[in-house]
Amino acid sequence: MRWTLRSKILLYLLIVSFSGILLTSFSVLWGFENQFNQYLQKNREDSSSIIEKQAIETYQGTGILVNQQLANLMHQQAMTDHLYYRLIDENGQIVGDTTMMLGMMGHMGMHGRAIETEYQMIAYDLIVDDHAIGEMEVYFPKKMVGEEVVFIRSIKTNIFVAVIVTVILAILFSLLFAKRLTAGFEKLTKAIRDLQEHKLHPQVPVQELTDEMKPLAESFNKLAESLSKEEALRKQFTADFAHEIRTPLATLRSQIEAYQDGVFEPTPKRLQQSHDELMRLVRLVNEMEKLLAAENPQIKLQKTRIEVRSLLGLIEEHFTPSYLEKGVHLNIEKPTKECWFIADPDRVIQILTNIINNALQYTPAGNVVSVEIEESDDYLGFIICDEGTGIAAEDLPYLFERFYRGDKSRDRKTGGMGIGLSIVKALVDAHQGKIEIEGKLNVGTRVMIRLPKIGG
Repeated sequence: MRWTLRSKILLYLLIVSFSGILLTSFSVLWGFENQFNQYLQKNREDSSSIIEKQAIETYQGTGILVNQQLANLMHQQAMTDHLYYRLIDENGQIVGDTTMMLGMMGHMGMHGRAIETEYQMIAYDLIVDDHAIGEMEVYFPKKMVGEEVVFIRSIKTNIFVAVIVTVILAILFSLLFAKRLTAGFEKLTKAIRDLQEHKLHPQVPVQELTDEMKPLAESFNKLAESLSKEEALRKQFTADFAHEIRTPLATLRSQIEAYQDGVFEPTPKRLQQSHDELMRLVRLVNEMEKLLAAENPQIKLQKTRIEVRSLLGLIEEHFTPSYLEKGVHLNIEKPTKECWFIADPDRVIQILTNIINNALQYTPAGNVVSVEIEESDDYLGFIICDEGTGIAAEDLPYLFERFYRGDKSRDRKTGGMGIGLSIVKALVDAHQGKIEIEGKLNVGTRVMIRLPKIGG
């Protein structure tokens, strides 16, 4: 038999409930019966003390143990309290005896084994001035009889009824609670199945769940939303990749067919155009290879100590001609003192080159691109700010996706193939660093790259 979560929870709840009910019921029943027996015993002791005291007072007043008043009192206790007495004087003569009423009350006879078996006897010496004037024997039932039995049975009946009612309520509430507790898992299971079947945007109703289930449901909803976005980006990636290779392939095909049909002469100029289209394909393949290499979790970084001022000097020397040619001012603020960190120099240069080159591409002539350093105990930050075209808010979450470009027109004069930032993100992650991009349309873009000083 395969136990479901609901059946297990129901079983555990019922075990706990029944255990509590049974322990409580038996404790109450046993405790009450024990207390009731103690109460009866105390009443017997008090009643027998009254007879004992009365017999002594009668002897002191008349010289005999039993008078009519005492006999009536003994008779009354035999009728009401099931206490039977036998008074014996100092000469061994029985002067008062109500044990004969045992047979009249419907109990076993008083003689022989019957009394010893069914009744318990306690004997008391009657003492006056340190002198024994006689003996009193008290007989009482070993077990409860008469109204005592009726009373204790009514209590037991009430307890049993309460137990039955409590058990029924425990079962009902356990069923409801188990259903309520597992309802969230059932909804989550259904949503997971919908996700497996590629249904769009499966969501778990968070407000209908318990507080303990809400974080799990919220996490699943975020995962489902992320997977939906990833699916959309995957489809967009496929379309973008097809677009990237379609144009150069179509151009090459038309040119080669023209050469074959004799429409065009393979002049150096036309061959150069064909070569340019071929190189576009080569660059695309190279960029893809770089991205795959950067995203490889087994990427090997050749880490060494890097001095920041020297690194920025190389960047400045490399980009100054390009910036001067476009008329964009490159402002690199170098640290006033030596600053070292551990990383792969080639990868760091690749990261900064990509970001600074993007800033150049999207910054109009006459504006400024600045590079600053932010240093902390654990991280070294490179901050690249430009006064370019900026980035729309809706594009910010997707900047690191392959082939994603905010420039929908795909104008190659202002943008590349949309792989550069994906490579940058992969290389920063390989260094266990962080990259953040902020931007506003027609204002500019700010890129913050933080790399660990020590390195993993």
